[in-house]
Amino acid sequence: MSYKIETDRFLNDLEKVAQARAEIAKSFNQMTETLEKAEMEGKKSSGGLGLEREIEDVKIARENYQKGVFRLLVLGDMKRGKSTFLNALIGENLLPSDVNPCTAVLTLLRYGPEKKVTVYFKDGKSPKELDFKSFKQDYTIDPAEAKRLEQEKKQAFPDVDYAIVEYPLPLLEKGVEIVDSPGLNDTEARNELSLGYINNCHAILFVLRASQPCTLGERRYLENYIKDRGLSVFFLINAWDQVRESLIDPDDLEELQAAEDRLRRVFQANLGEYCILEGQDIYEERVFEISAIKALRKRLKQPSASLEGTGFPEFMGALNTFLTKERAVSELRQARTLARQTATRVQEAIERRIPLLEQDVQQLKEKISSVEPEFNKLMNIRDQFKQEIQNLGDSKAKAIADSFRSYVLNLGNTFESDFVRYQPELKFMDFLSKSRREAFENALKQAFEQYINDKLSAWSLTAEKEMDSAFFLLAKSAENYGASYSKITNIITEKLTGKKVQSSGNSLPEDNSPAWAIWAMGLFSLASGNFAGVAMAGAGFDWKNILLNLITVFGISTIIGSVTGIVLGPLYLALLGMGVGVLQADQARKELIKAAKKELVKHLPQVAQEQWQPIHDAVKECFKVYEGEVSDRINDDINSRKAELDNLLKQKQSYEINRDNELKRLKTIESDVFSDFKKIDSIYDDFLEAVA
Repeated sequence: MSYKIETDRFLNDLEKVAQARAEIAKSFNQMTETLEKAEMEGKKSSGGLGLEREIEDVKIARENYQKGVFRLLVLGDMKRGKSTFLNALIGENLLPSDVNPCTAVLTLLRYGPEKKVTVYFKDGKSPKELDFKSFKQDYTIDPAEAKRLEQEKKQAFPDVDYAIVEYPLPLLEKGVEIVDSPGLNDTEARNELSLGYINNCHAILFVLRASQPCTLGERRYLENYIKDRGLSVFFLINAWDQVRESLIDPDDLEELQAAEDRLRRVFQANLGEYCILEGQDIYEERVFEISAIKALRKRLKQPSASLEGTGFPEFMGALNTFLTKERAVSELRQARTLARQTATRVQEAIERRIPLLEQDVQQLKEKISSVEPEFNKLMNIRDQFKQEIQNLGDSKAKAIADSFRSYVLNLGNTFESDFVRYQPELKFMDFLSKSRREAFENALKQAFEQYINDKLSAWSLTAEKEMDSAFFLLAKSAENYGASYSKITNIITEKLTGKKVQSSGNSLPEDNSPAWAIWAMGLFSLASGNFAGVAMAGAGFDWKNILLNLITVFGISTIIGSVTGIVLGPLYLALLGMGVGVLQADQARKELIKAAKKELVKHLPQVAQEQWQPIHDAVKECFKVYEGEVSDRINDDINSRKAELDNLLKQKQSYEINRDNELKRLKTIESDVFSDFKKIDSIYDDFLEAVA
């Protein structure tokens, strides 16, 4: 299949997603207007229905679908061809793509009617607009310069936050944003910047190079920052055409086949474990052999040129399937859930209101009094769930902080075997000149930083799994509490209306649970990487980012400073006294690790103790935010149910309500909201059929 056909199909499917998002946003907007009008008119008739929370959630959902995009993060070592790949995707030599890192700042590529670059700063300075030539010139940094700055603990552009490149590209216009990161093997500071975006993207495009299959640096990042984190990763093995060029006889097809097969086995051995989804091997759907420079040259000559043989058609087809048939379906399903939930809430409120229209003030007071015990039970459920969240938060905060302390204290046990792969090469002439000694000291300092970063990352995965299990338990509790809550609200409805509530017969929790419980259950989908859950969750609570930010601030920089500052001084003095022969250099490497371990172990207890409280507080904060949002939502539900009764009583005490007119108004509200829900339901069904 040609690249043009696959690209056209991808763009068509993205257009279907964009249209569905726009139509859903329009329906949510209409639903918002209907609900706001209902509450406003209610003040002049039988009173409001207590729909404030529903209005707020639908408004947030409307904004989410109006702004809906798929965000892709491009990762990889320097000189892997990340920017060349993006230029080939764009069809123009837009981003810097020579031997240097693509840029020295994180760059977001998104749609704009005109080509422009805007650089944003950290210090409050006004953003700066640049042309592309100036951007390439001003924000590209030579690798040697990057390393020098890293060794001196300086940033190339300390005042720059990020850059946004706007471009009138159809792919971007259809709702795709691309984050172009600096090279992973560039500097540790910029690595942290790139990796900080991982949890906020729908998919990662990890670019490797055929001529350098899975270097130590790449395996380091895959192992420490990608593995077992529930991330969706596409691996692009760039420069595959250079396999032929590396042969003695490029025209020997048999030799070429053998070389490619050997290379495929190497990549499969290294990447296979990152291509397992729910026990299924999806390697063929996630790993692609591409030639970015070949594709770019073709597109520069002819934008619609066939890219057969470059790997781009195959990759675009897989990315299309993932984004439009997996992510988009999940995202739109959440819209349908929220719409149905809102329509059900309105229908139930109106069904409770109508029978009460005929009640006089005294009868209504008696009805309200009769359901007071049920409202107390609802508050008891709220308090029980709050207490469970607090208890679990306390225990997890202590358990995770304790695990961090134990982990740090045990680093010395495996340091000798762990640090070998980080230790810089020690040549026998290194200590004869001051410059070489300083270079080695800087390399050693960077090795410690990488070692500490990787070790903390490995521990954070353990912490994430602990948090995953905790929020899974809370999701199940929310489902159980929600079921109990619904039984009580059904009793309230039966007491008020005199009619038994009929079950829908649908056993799905999202159909039978109250809105607050659906929100609470939806958070686990966020923890599992389901970004569509943000639309349902409303507030967009994401414990991973809260935890990541707090641990990063309190932990990594402090620990690195402690370890490197403490360890390097004694090591430097010890190494100066060593000999310069080959055997002595080998002995020096061993002595280096022994001395490093001795100094490290000496100070680990202090580091572990100092960081216990920040880790504990970070975890506690996650549960505190969750508990606060759940409590607010339950309170809103209870108060809105009380308000719908109090509003009616207040109106009845003030004047006579025209029952016929009010009945007509309420039925119209119910019909309009249900109609908006059916539109969204239809949009979802039509989309499923369109992308099938």
